[in-house]
Amino acid sequence: MSVDVDDPLARERAHLSASRAALRAMREDVESLDIKDVTANWVNAVILTRQIEDRIKALADLSDTPLFFGRLDYLPTTQEGQPAAGGGSIGTVYIGRRHVHDAQGDPMVIDWRAPVSQPYYQASKKDPQGVGLRRRFGYTGGELTAYEDEHLSDPAELERTSRLLQAEIERPRVGPMRDIVATIQPEQDEIVRSDLSGTVCVQGGPGTGKTAVGLHRVAYLLYAHRERLARTGTLVIGPNRSFLHYIEQVLPALGELEVKQATVDDLVAHVEVRGTDEAATAVVKGDARMAEVLRRAVWSHVSLPTEPLMVVRGSRRWRVPAYELEEIVRELTDRDIRYGAAREALPQRIAHAVLVRMEQAGEAPDDRVQNAVARNAAVKAVVKECWPAVDPAKLVLRLLSDPEFLAEHAAGILDEDEQKLLLWAKPARSVKTAKWSTADAVLVDEATDLVERTHSLGHVVVDEAQDLSPMQYRAVGRRCTTGSATVLGDLAQGTTPWATESWAQALAHLGKPDAVVEELTAGFRVPREVIAYASRLLPHMSPGLAPVESVRENPGSLEIRRAAPEALDASVVAACVDALAHEGSIGLIAADARIAPLAEALAAAGLPHLSPGEETTAESRLTLVPASLAKGLEYDYVVLDEPSAVVDGEPDERTGLRRLYVALTRAVSGLTVVHATDLPEQLGAA
Repeated sequence: MSVDVDDPLARERAHLSASRAALRAMREDVESLDIKDVTANWVNAVILTRQIEDRIKALADLSDTPLFFGRLDYLPTTQEGQPAAGGGSIGTVYIGRRHVHDAQGDPMVIDWRAPVSQPYYQASKKDPQGVGLRRRFGYTGGELTAYEDEHLSDPAELERTSRLLQAEIERPRVGPMRDIVATIQPEQDEIVRSDLSGTVCVQGGPGTGKTAVGLHRVAYLLYAHRERLARTGTLVIGPNRSFLHYIEQVLPALGELEVKQATVDDLVAHVEVRGTDEAATAVVKGDARMAEVLRRAVWSHVSLPTEPLMVVRGSRRWRVPAYELEEIVRELTDRDIRYGAAREALPQRIAHAVLVRMEQAGEAPDDRVQNAVARNAAVKAVVKECWPAVDPAKLVLRLLSDPEFLAEHAAGILDEDEQKLLLWAKPARSVKTAKWSTADAVLVDEATDLVERTHSLGHVVVDEAQDLSPMQYRAVGRRCTTGSATVLGDLAQGTTPWATESWAQALAHLGKPDAVVEELTAGFRVPREVIAYASRLLPHMSPGLAPVESVRENPGSLEIRRAAPEALDASVVAACVDALAHEGSIGLIAADARIAPLAEALAAAGLPHLSPGEETTAESRLTLVPASLAKGLEYDYVVLDEPSAVVDGEPDERTGLRRLYVALTRAVSGLTVVHATDLPEQLGAA
């Protein structure tokens, strides 16, 4: 294929074609691997086969996902004649979602996470970092259709906003969340590339990209510390299944297939959740003081021996006095180890005391003798009496059912009214028949960790973290005690009665009090007119929190429509029809109690709709979203039904205003508010 060397766009298209061919060759090389003669056994063969399959998936060439989105032309030297920041001999590099090399092993596309790629996000005219030219590419589908150059070494060229960058940010979104690898901003990039050893908390208002930053940080850490994280594991925690489904394609698009995703409820699923709590009860159950109540209850099972131990072996009897047994028990209770680990150690400690007596009598017992003594019926009886096994679920069941047991261990921690809130009106007969709530499951998880240490991962990302209770923070923190975390959230969007008041408190409960708190205040998703309107609520629900400053001008992106009460549903349907005239996804957000009548109105009008979590397509772009599930989701156009109903649907005004703030800030291109009753006074005059 001949290429017009005088046409830059033709040359770039040729490089794209060559890169796709190289990626295809890389994939074919992996597919052709024969492992029959390199595996010692079937276990190795299964593991290697799986690794090869994952590698083949990672090398997939997605037709609508560009292999590269940028290019850097490094200068041979700086103006001072010194080697360039990235290395003077680098020349031209193409920046993409993954590494691609040709048959000789020379790179054709550099992974965006590589150090040589960092200036694509960080370089500026004030600090060009050795870059002479930065080129951005524009795509339609998978076809390269435009490019835009920025000459960082030319002082005469003014700073300007990239048209292609703006177009990529504003591109209509149909389907699940996509990566932002082509549009990462300098302040976001610094967080993405922060070191694995440190925990980072990102406070970011709507549209600041905090979720994307967290996911891209995972991708970066897997690139920079792949071997370590392959051993220790990574986990992304989201608020609900709809949210996880929305973000699930981001990491695979970046070539990362092994990151697990879960909700907090998934992590603590020791019991079947079939019940719910009143808000006041859930607040007490989620309070960090419950950790001490549970600790007392678990360790209350330990009692000191009052009788000596007699171990019979053959014709000999070996006696351990009660005071020595008591010393052994006290020593174990004073150590900072789990209840279960100490219980397992107790018979060995007792057996050791017996072996000391054997040696004093001239015998030479070995480890086998000690293990046999530890299994002796008399020793087992002492352990059962002094250190009985504890079932975490049964322990929590007893705390919530037995007023005396609860009062004993909550004394000085919870007052009488709080204890009454905890007690079930009708105590359950067993763990299986109990109607556990989500807060109960967290208590069981805490008790489980007191008995047996929870496995720690290398890195955990927790999104919408402002809605977690202190006990939920502890549950997440247990999953990264020896690792690090990325905490993402917005204090203004806290919509649970137990929502955190400050990140310092939250990070202390997480077990990461020294975490660095970063704040993102530049909004890239929500239009300026929309975010300014929503920010009217901030002084009434989160005073002192800085409003988001949107970088996007989009006049006419906000419309307020007043409807007659009897015509509200029809007006909402009409607004949806108007929104569907635009390209992209549409979200109809309403108070949970309004979902059923609106679903009927849409059906009567012949407008099919999806539920949150169902993937939008070009043919089906309208999603009906309960306000309680809107957090974290984005739509090109949003129709918001009856704001006052959203506020009234919550147990208190502050929570209601925060729920409304979330609903108002889900739109990327335009928001239409339809109301029949007066708008909440905190919004002021529209």
